[in-house]
Amino acid sequence: MELKERWLSKTPKFWKKVQRVGIIAGAVGAAIIAAPVALPAALITASGYLLAVGGVAATLSQLTKEDAVK
Repeated sequence: MELKERWLSKTPKFWKKVQRVGIIAGAVGAAIIAAPVALPAALITASGYLLAVGGVAATLSQLTKEDAVK
């Protein structure tokens, strides 16, 4: 229940920015992995990490919530 409540609560402004950066990083990583041309193995490996970090950052930033007391 706590996760559902956090997921649906309002996300703070800073964490929305982190979420956008994470989504962009994940999209860039996915685009590089899905490229139809042969790329160096190091670039494929790095894009896999970029995809993973982007997904984690976007998900965790969604689970933050604003403080009720200001």
